[in-house]
Amino acid sequence: MLPQDKTIIGRRELAALPDFGLEQVKVKVDSGAYTSSIHVSSCYEQQGKLHVVFLDDKHPGFTGHEMHFKKFRTKKVKSSNGEVQERYFVFGTICIAGLTIQTEFSLTVRKGMRYPILLGRKILNKYFLIDTSKKYLYHPIQQHA
Repeated sequence: MLPQDKTIIGRRELAALPDFGLEQVKVKVDSGAYTSSIHVSSCYEQQGKLHVVFLDDKHPGFTGHEMHFKKFRTKKVKSSNGEVQERYFVFGTICIAGLTIQTEFSLTVRKGMRYPILLGRKILNKYFLIDTSKKYLYHPIQQHA
């Protein structure tokens, strides 16, 4: 019997991240990752603010717009290849599978990767069950329900 309070998603989905100005971004569900991460083409700290450009020109949702964050943190994270990296983390809203969720994202360069966003266990455990035989179960129009 499945828990009634969780939504079934596929191994790939589309999401919107309105706080970051992103619509219809491809998301890879990654139950091996603890935190969720998002691809950035530029990220630097200056005068107490974090300056970020999300995605890059290879992704349809890329705007090139630089965003500024006053609230952020850094933490050491072990990447998929075992390398320890110091990463920035910011909070933002993700709209996926008809849900709107406030969560934390690590910022990383995922250049050349097909999926600019990885959803990790921290969010998956709370809200979702994964059907790995499915993908793109939710249409973009359902994102802002």
